[in-house]
Amino acid sequence: MTKAELISQVAKESEITKVQAQKALESVISNVVKTLKKDGRFPIFGLGVFQVVKRPKRKGRNPRSGETLVIKAHKAVKFKPAKVLKEAVNSLK
Repeated sequence: MTKAELISQVAKESEITKVQAQKALESVISNVVKTLKKDGRFPIFGLGVFQVVKRPKRKGRNPRSGETLVIKAHKAVKFKPAKVLKEAVNSLK
């Protein structure tokens, strides 16, 4: 599903305009980013937890040239799904 499709679906199910749905979705995304920057963790009950993790510096390899290179230490976002979400996905046929 694309962002535009999600906005359309939210607008339809919530009986609001697409503009309002887009503003709401952008607000949610903005608040997730702000909270991750501030606290490093953003749980959503029934969906899961977004969490910032530190990745250490490591050696890598350029797949084209085979050249060894160093990948700098950085932060990444990890998502751990909630039990409810896992069960819902596993019950799909």
